Parts: sequence; C-alpha cells; structure tokens
Amino acid sequence: MSNQRIVHIATPAVGEEEFQACRECFETGWMTQGPKVAEFEKAFAERHEAGHALATSSCSTALHLILAAMDIKPGDEVIVPAFTWIATANAVLYCRATPIFVDIDPETFNIDPASVAAKITDKTRAVIAVHLFGLPADIDALREVTGDIPIVEDAACGAGAAYKGRPLGTFGVAGAFSFHPRKSISTGEGGMVVTNDDALAATMDKMRNHGAEISEAQRLHGPRPYLLPEFNVLGYNYRMTDLQGAVGLVQLGKLDAFIDERNHWADFYRRELAGLDWLRCPTAPADCRHAYQAFVTWVDPERSPQPRNVIMERLKMVGIATRPGTHAVHALGLYRDRFGLKPEDCPNAWAADRNSMAIPLHNRMTAEDYEYVVEQLKKIAGGAGKMCVCE
Repeated sequence: MSNQRIVHIATPAVGEEEFQACRECFETGWMTQGPKVAEFEKAFAERHEAGHALATSSCSTALHLILAAMDIKPGDEVIVPAFTWIATANAVLYCRATPIFVDIDPETFNIDPASVAAKITDKTRAVIAVHLFGLPADIDALREVTGDIPIVEDAACGAGAAYKGRPLGTFGVAGAFSFHPRKSISTGEGGMVVTNDDALAATMDKMRNHGAEISEAQRLHGPRPYLLPEFNVLGYNYRMTDLQGAVGLVQLGKLDAFIDERNHWADFYRRELAGLDWLRCPTAPADCRHAYQAFVTWVDPERSPQPRNVIMERLKMVGIATRPGTHAVHALGLYRDRFGLKPEDCPNAWAADRNSMAIPLHNRMTAEDYEYVVEQLKKIAGGAGKMCVCE
C-alpha cells in the first residue's frame, strides 16, 4: 500500500512565487488588509470586467455582504438552488430572510429557470444563481423569468469562467468568488465581491470593515492617523489579509493557464470515458467557458455496475479520492427541520445528491494520474481498455 499512487480530489497549485509574495508582506509589516489586497482587487476587477472588486475573508462572507448591503431582511424571500454548498443558503439565513429552494437542471446541475418562475412571489427580493462547479448558469433564461428581481451570482467556482464571452460576476447586481484550496486559484481561505453598482460597492466597502467610514489604509495615510474613524452602519470583520492578497495576486496571474489546462484534461476524460454508458461526463455549451473547478460526473443508478457510494469506496481503496458533487441543501437537517422540507420537494437536486461523483481534476495532477483514474474506472466497468494521452 505504501507504493500505491495517490490522486487527491484537489491540491492547490502554489509554490516559490507565492512564498516570496508573502515574504514581502512580512518585510513591510503589512499583515491585515493593505496595499497587496488593493492590488489584488484592482487586477481581479480588470480581469473580470468589473467596476469594483472587494476582497473578503471567504466567499461565504462575500455572499452575506452582498445580501446585507442590499438590505435583505426578515420577511424577504431569496430563491436558492437546492443543489449547492450550504453556504449559499446560509447567507440568506444570516440576514434572517427565508431561502426558497428551487430545483436544478439534471444535465448541468445548475439552477432551473422554470423552477425559479414557479417560486417567485411578492416577497421575492433576490435570486442567487450558482455557477456550479465552474459552469455558468443560463443567465439569459433566468433574466426572462426574474424580470426586475435582482440576480446575485454565487461564482464561488467560477473564476476564469465566461458566459457568452464575458467573465462571470457582473451579470447580476454583484458576484461572489471563492479562493478556497479546492478552487482554481487559492489564497487558503478568502473571497471576492465584484459589482458595477457604485453605491452598492461603497456600502459593502464599509460593511466589510466593521462599518468604518474609511479603511485602515486611508486612516493611517491620512493627516490624522491617531483618530479613529466614524461608524454609521452595522458592519462585520470580513477583511482579507495582505498575506492572502499577495498570494492571490500571484495566483490570478496563473488563472487563464490553469483553466486552459483543466479544459484540456476535461476533454481527455470525456474521450477516454465515453465508452462507459453508466457514467455521464460534464460538458459546456459552445458559448460558455467552463472553469472546471471540479469534474462532476453522473453515475446512472440504472446502468451502473455498482451503487455510487460503492464505486467511491472502490476508488478510495486504489488511492483515488472522490466526492459527491455537493449536497441537496433542502434535505440537510438544518433546512429540512426548520422549514418542513422533504427530499422529493426538489427531486433533481435529491437525485444529484445521491448520484453525482467528482473525480480528480486539478493543476497538480500529471498525465499518469489522469491515466490511472481512467484505468481504474474502466476496471470497475469490467474492462481497462487502452488509452492515448493527447498532449
């Protein structure tokens, strides 16, 4: 077992450049939000064609910051896809509003516009469109059913992705990105809000820093750094550190190369696994650029040689990490019990919870790793087959 190949589900691609970027922060003494965060924000805004970018401590806090700045409050409803990470729905609860779960398109795992249309009421204040696993949601179809209702983009997995040639993040009022280690680029923890709304950006800028009227950098470099700022709104400590900002700036410079590489290996998986009629691989419309934060397959329960969980266990035994795509949030205890929900309320999301399977795809994998994953999947199917790696 000690010589067995180990293929992780995700590993951040960081190295000497990121280390040296952190060293500069230690040397200058800037540890909390400062000049490196400002540089990262400027570069991220330019890359994503946004008027503003505000770094945060996580994508979860970024989502909460957007909703709080929109004044989402008790009595409001926010529509959320049922198949997503729990943080999407939690951000609504943080505002003491009500998450309204809708089903997904079983082919894309993304929010289903028809389900959204059926759940809109006079209390609906926003719709959160999750670009799940890096595949852009169908924004045009959502706009047709939402009308004037604001769309918030949960682009946690979407750095580097594009919808009809335009980067994600500003199709709605604002977008939130994640830099968790499982994402394409990482700062450890960390997030980013992008928006073209000047007033919303100004409000969020204050709220992420306890509600202070000016930032620490503005105060320290101002004429009277010894005076504390004024506080006129309720805020939070959602700031990113300069250490994270320095790492993020380096990582951002690698983003497009990372996404190109992920697309290359996604194509490899699709070619090599095409003969497995029980395993459906993800695809993207021709007018979208998939970021492939994760390569999430569908294990057909009617055709699969074994149940999804058994396949995951078999792969674990040969050193290959897998995960369910994510979970059906409406079926988790917190939401199921609090709102009286049942798994079958969103049947496609519940089926995805039980049958989706992410296999390894990240920027630290080798050609041999990808070959090994395919080889083991074909063994499960009953035939290893011969592969051709196209570089």
